[in-house]
Amino acid sequence: MRNPIVAGVIGLLLSGCTFNFPLFPGPGPLQEMQVDGAGKAKVLLVEISGMISSQEKDGFRQTPSMIASVKEQLTRAAKDEQIKAIVLRINTPGGTVTASDIIYHELKTFKTNRKVPIIASIMDLGTSGGYYIAAAADKVLAHPSSVTGSIGVIMLTVNAKGLLEKIGVEATAVTSGPRKDMGSPFRTMTTEERAIFQGLIDSFYQRFLTIVQEGRTNLQMEQIKRLADGRIYTGEQAKEAGLVDEIGYLEDAVEVAKKQAGLTEARVVTYQRPGEYSNNVYSKLVAPSGLASLAEFDLATVVRGGTPQFMYLWMP
Repeated sequence: MRNPIVAGVIGLLLSGCTFNFPLFPGPGPLQEMQVDGAGKAKVLLVEISGMISSQEKDGFRQTPSMIASVKEQLTRAAKDEQIKAIVLRINTPGGTVTASDIIYHELKTFKTNRKVPIIASIMDLGTSGGYYIAAAADKVLAHPSSVTGSIGVIMLTVNAKGLLEKIGVEATAVTSGPRKDMGSPFRTMTTEERAIFQGLIDSFYQRFLTIVQEGRTNLQMEQIKRLADGRIYTGEQAKEAGLVDEIGYLEDAVEVAKKQAGLTEARVVTYQRPGEYSNNVYSKLVAPSGLASLAEFDLATVVRGGTPQFMYLWMP
């Protein structure tokens, strides 16, 4: 017996009818998913994984940028009085200066408005911009095998002058001033221009130090400066240096969050898109770490646009 639905679809196709529907529909609104625990109170897991940037992720389905995703989650959480604490699940080498600062700002604003504790749990990586974001938390936990630190700023740019000369191409810029095209990938940076960029980097670096000091009241600025030479630390080394509070796993971070919120029990929840699946606190933690995360950052944009990128990023 023929399936009448299948027969009807085939008939419509043969008749020349066309259909206008997306093969891969866009992401829908966030949905709450419980992954652990019990009770009315909730602990929300917020994931900070991969490169920190304002770029939307392209693929079969375009997804919001990390900034937009975090903002959406915090906006929803702010309306839910049962959200009593947040755990940041951090697994990132860092990212752009501005994106890191925006997420930090959103977390601080949420904490001020809702008066709920925020606990950061560093997974594989919580370096540079990842540590910057962790500084918004009331407590920071690292796994025994975590890598953190890399407090500092790096400027990414390219110099394609030699390549263009080899292929016989010359780029010419007509500018209103001698510094208008500073950082151009089509010519060598001058000593004066390097000094100007260094001034910007020093300013971003000082802000990073201030953010760390605000989050690490146990450390004096001189101590932070000695730690903030760009080096990385294991979880144990970071604890000894005072950069993290405890060594523990993600479940331990949840327990710390419950304790900080004065809870004996709570449901651990995440926000996810339709079609995604979570069944425990480690679900969805599939972002690449280390150099593999750089694949998420469009370095070709630097080449095409010629604009230097200021990064809170561990980039060995």
